[in-house]
Amino acid sequence: MRLSRLILPLTIVLSLMGLGHYYLWVRLASVTALPAPWPAVIGALLVGLALSIPFAFFATRRWSRARAEPGAWLAYTWMGLGLYLVLALAVSDLARIGFALAGADRPDPRLVASLVVFVATAIAFAGLVRVARGFVVRRVRVPLATLPAAGEGYTIVQLTDVHIGPTLGRDFAERVVRGANALEPDLIVITGDLVDGSVDALRAHVQPLGQLRAKDGVYFVTGNHEYYWDADAWVAHVKSLGIRPLRNERVTVRGAFELAGVDDVTAASMLRGHGEDMAAAAAGRDPALPLVLLAHHPRAAERAAAVGADLQLSGHVHGGQMLPLGWLARIREPHIAGLFRVRDMWLYVSQGTGYWGPPLRVGTTAEITHLTLVRDDAARAR
Repeated sequence: MRLSRLILPLTIVLSLMGLGHYYLWVRLASVTALPAPWPAVIGALLVGLALSIPFAFFATRRWSRARAEPGAWLAYTWMGLGLYLVLALAVSDLARIGFALAGADRPDPRLVASLVVFVATAIAFAGLVRVARGFVVRRVRVPLATLPAAGEGYTIVQLTDVHIGPTLGRDFAERVVRGANALEPDLIVITGDLVDGSVDALRAHVQPLGQLRAKDGVYFVTGNHEYYWDADAWVAHVKSLGIRPLRNERVTVRGAFELAGVDDVTAASMLRGHGEDMAAAAAGRDPALPLVLLAHHPRAAERAAAVGADLQLSGHVHGGQMLPLGWLARIREPHIAGLFRVRDMWLYVSQGTGYWGPPLRVGTTAEITHLTLVRDDAARAR
């Protein structure tokens, strides 16, 4: 993906970050009326931390992963902590307005600022600990009306949003491989956003994924992040690891079901020759068998249901990753995490195996999903 495509969204994001850091300075240094030189010290620290975020973004594109990694850890950890500082201060400001309207005495601003820093830091630390503890195995049973007897109890391990990149590397990839292989699945699927970096930068870090093992193989579809880092190169490299990409195509698995995969919904706008094509993915399917569709974005569900898919496996939204972002995400995307019914189709949305950006999870848990397909006898009888 060309960097020019990122200029507008980056401008918006950086403007919001600048306003957020100014708000932090006003509330932590100016309003609290700290004596000199503390307002200047806090201001300089906030400017440095603010600049670390775009610096980390460009460093990961220009430098080796090893060289960019320390800056990425600093910038992305601060991004998470800064978010909770802004939110906590916003809540304190609302409380201050409430005190004023009630005619009550306002709390000491220095005491409030100290409490806000403590609460935000505690939340961020808990989020770091949650990430350090790793993923869980989430087990899900999916009843399918047209599943033949040969498919009863068929197991699929879903990995998604692994995000091998600036702060997740080879060690994490090895943990994912051990966790997936230990489940001894019939099939492993990777539903996009496997990486955050170029093939050259991450070649050694994704190499362990070549050790993923399942009776019927390992399959992959692109997510939006592959298109930030040359999706064609990543599709080719994933294939070299023994993982089969599905790009708007379909295979029959053990005579039990049809497995299809589509390019990410954003692909057509990012790279020529790419783009979601549900009709092509479902073309020639055996209507007597269930169709399991891999699509990175849950937003594809309505289109998947329209071509007769019985189950869609997706990721993308990380369950919101850090509350309250998940609540805000539901404004645009109602399917954040879990198993849903979309028309006559099941949709499972994973919370993701890794994380993006801040190495924090608050109110969410990284997962490897272990799905078991079962026959829906009740539906058959209808």
